[in-house]
Parts: sequence; C-alpha cells; structure tokens
Amino acid sequence: MNNVYKKLQSVRHEFVMSAVKKTGKNKFAGYEYFELGDFIPTLHRMFDGVGLIGVVNFSKEEGTLTIINTEAPEERIVFNSPMVFASNPKGQAIQDLGSTHTYMRRYLWLMAIEVVENDSVDASAPSVTAKPEVKVEPKVEVKTEVEPKVESKPEDAKFFVTKLIDHAKLAESVPLLMDLWKSNQRQIDKLKRSDAELFTELQKSFAELKSNLEG
Repeated sequence: MNNVYKKLQSVRHEFVMSAVKKTGKNKFAGYEYFELGDFIPTLHRMFDGVGLIGVVNFSKEEGTLTIINTEAPEERIVFNSPMVFASNPKGQAIQDLGSTHTYMRRYLWLMAIEVVENDSVDASAPSVTAKPEVKVEPKVEVKTEVEPKVESKPEDAKFFVTKLIDHAKLAESVPLLMDLWKSNQRQIDKLKRSDAELFTELQKSFAELKSNLEG
C-alpha cells in the first residue's frame, strides 16, 4: 500500500498528463484560468483511483484542504491559505460568501496539485510605475502520523498581500476595488500594525490600480 505522499504525487503526474482544459476567461486582464468545474471531476476520479480524498474547511482566518489516505486515514497532508474575502456591492452577503469559498477552494486545490497557470500579474496591463515582479511560493504545512513530522510555517502576511493584490487586479471599477479593501479591513489593519513595509506595498498597489481605473 502506498503512503499518502506517494499517492498524491501519482495524481499530480497523472493530472499533468491529462487533457483538462481551461474555460475561465478574464476579458479585462486578457488571460485564461482553471475554473473549479474544469478539474474537480477529473481529480475526484483520480483520487478515488489511488485511495485519496480531499476535505476543505474554512475559518475566519484561513482555508484548509486536507488530503487523506482512505486506506490509512491517519496519513494526511494539510494545505492552508489565509482567507481573502470577495466582495460585490450589487450582491448579497451570502453571494459574497459563496464567491469567497469558490475562490479559496480553487486556490487550495491548485496548490495541492501544483497546477501551473498564467501569471495574472504578467497578464495585467502594466501600471505607470511598474515594479519588478516578486514571486512568492506558498509553503505547505505537512502532518502525518506514520512518517517523521514535517512542518513549515507559511509567510502568512506576504501571502495575504500577494493574493489580495491578485484579486484587486480583477476589479473592473473603483467601487469594486474599494469594496475589496473594506472586506479585508480587519486583516489589513493587523498587517499595518505588524509589518509597515508590506502594508505600504499593499497601499501603493491599490493606489496604482485605482489610478489606472480612473484613467
């Protein structure tokens, strides 16, 4: 019987060799992306074939995807990400919650399977004062009972800023951009107190995006 790591790696390899197509299109930024419906059915089939199951959970602070070996449920790998909340001023609160869950589920699954997508930053129109791109690979906390425990703490603040800016680049109007900031105000205030440099980076990015939308 293969352990959870071996099984997950076999699914990653099989998925890369599959013919799953991207159907999501961002007309504003001009790039394509995977929607949940593009890959979830395929992944469920692959997971079932090797004896894995993925369980998604959310809290106010983070979303988690736990990959479990169904033949040895004590074997599991946990992927996590700080929460970033979607906001649509024309929709209801329950619709915002649904959008947030969809975004987070998509990011968690792509992280777990290590799916490569076009960089939304590269695909966006350059701002007047463009900065060199800084890529941050999210770290993964891994837990298991049968092998030596491996833990790595994600750079939560940097990851939060990166993902929030990614969401901001999708905003098609200044009100949508401002609503995204307000929806994440609590975590932004926490960032301001704990990391002034990152807060300034976030603030400048939003200001540049706002200027581009107004122009």
